[in-house]
Amino acid sequence: MRNRFIQLTFVTILCLSMASCYTISYAVGSGAQTGVEVTEKNHYVIGGLAAIKTSDPTKMAGDAKNYQVTITHTFIDGLLNVLTSGLYTPTTTVVKK
Repeated sequence: MRNRFIQLTFVTILCLSMASCYTISYAVGSGAQTGVEVTEKNHYVIGGLAAIKTSDPTKMAGDAKNYQVTITHTFIDGLLNVLTSGLYTPTTTVVKK
């Protein structure tokens, strides 16, 4: 019984250590010029299959012609995903003008 528990613990830790945060980044125009950041959350359910609310990087940039967009799955986003067993999956969008 103890050996089975150790094996299960090891497999669980191995699986969690293989999970990673992801980041998507792209530049519009020449990229960020002023260093001003605007951050918004994206809200998804059922492992990201259905969107509740997604941010619009173009609106977040306002009238800026050059900006950098980064969409990331932060540690807090991942923690919320794990705590809800994948029912709620947030991401974070950062626009640097």
